[in-house]
Amino acid sequence: MYQIDFGKPMPVHFIGIGGISMSGLAEILMREGFLVSGSDTGRTALTEHLESCGAKIYYGQRAENIGEEVRLAVYTAAVHPDNPEYAEAVRRQTPIISRAQLLGQMMKNYGHALAIAGTHGKTTTTSMITEILLAEGLDPTVSVGGILHSIGGNIRVGGQELFVTEACEYTNSFLEFYPTMEVILNIEADHLDFFKDLEDIRRSFRRFAEKLPEDGLLVMDGNIASPEDITDGLKCRVVTVSHGADGDYGVADLAYDEEGRPSFTVMKKGIPSGRICLGVPGEHNVYNALAAVAAAEALGAGMEGIRRGLEGFTGTERRFEKKGEVGGVTIVDDYAHHPQEIAATLAAAKHFPHKKLWCVFQPHTYSRTKAFLDDFAAALAAADEVVLAPVYPARETDTLGVSSQDIAIRLEKEGIPVSCFPTFDEIETFLLKNCSPGDLLITMGAGDIVKVGEKLLGD
Repeated sequence: MYQIDFGKPMPVHFIGIGGISMSGLAEILMREGFLVSGSDTGRTALTEHLESCGAKIYYGQRAENIGEEVRLAVYTAAVHPDNPEYAEAVRRQTPIISRAQLLGQMMKNYGHALAIAGTHGKTTTTSMITEILLAEGLDPTVSVGGILHSIGGNIRVGGQELFVTEACEYTNSFLEFYPTMEVILNIEADHLDFFKDLEDIRRSFRRFAEKLPEDGLLVMDGNIASPEDITDGLKCRVVTVSHGADGDYGVADLAYDEEGRPSFTVMKKGIPSGRICLGVPGEHNVYNALAAVAAAEALGAGMEGIRRGLEGFTGTERRFEKKGEVGGVTIVDDYAHHPQEIAATLAAAKHFPHKKLWCVFQPHTYSRTKAFLDDFAAALAAADEVVLAPVYPARETDTLGVSSQDIAIRLEKEGIPVSCFPTFDEIETFLLKNCSPGDLLITMGAGDIVKVGEKLLGD
């Protein structure tokens, strides 16, 4: 594999530069003096930001975008060898590496490299850790999979001592990383278009844990099934996060304020170690925060900085993000696209003041929808009323004979009021007619369902 010399900046081209991770890595390279170009299908806020920083962005992917000046091409998992730019780089014998390989090489340049993994919760926990480190006056370089307002985007370029990043298991990309510390938040079935089954996913997380050096640290949720399968025989130190008051880090005296934001006492080996009030709602965020506490303490953070960082963190974009109110209806947007995430988000919403809880859900990918039809229905049943948009295909073209109507049928059998519409315009019309003052409306999914709430608000 081609190895980058970060001391010798050169022209690098990103195939699919508009993604949240690719755009962040491109910006890090630009800050290090590299000349960056890239392509994507359309203009976005992220591509416009890169252009303002000096990147050359092509809209549309064509062979001629790979000029003879390009010394390295970087591609995402969604790019295949028949992509015209990928094929042109091969023809020109231009070195090519994946996004994950680039990120892994970057990690080697830092004194401490922290990678946050798990089926869900990565963006929130990465953001929480970032807020704590900044509250402590530290200078981390950060790559986060969402827009974090305190750092002005999805990337922060800091010093060479500390690198903090999300670590995604899809296509085993996190096995390209070189962390000195890891967080594993949870391990659930997902990405079954790549993995065979849950056991295949667990084996991947085991290999990820084995990436740690002997003096490294693994912070892991102790409630993961058969945790010994992940931890037995590791040479690094292992710290567990518990859903009770026991374990290395645990929780006691859990309470909620009027907007569903939790507070709790941090327990370290059964001994109280300070009380935390979160700025984000939901019990699932208690355990995200607890993992952040364990990781931050290992990096030298004190409880006062931890407390300030977590209290000041009010969320990233598309994570239970309050978008506004219209006609007395509160509109929230959330990225949840896995049944466990949906269940956690709707559980958090139960603590938020409302009369009726509406969930407007857009399934993400046909393969995930087919794999979790029953689970989606079970999770969505926590809403008072469900509205379904068509499946967002993302990288997929085969419908696998599945649609949102299959979820609707299951909800109807359980007596849950559900409506299914083919267009966003029809969804918006239905909501305007049927939502009442005091209702809470959550747009949910990893696609573009956020547009529904924004249209209702007149954005």
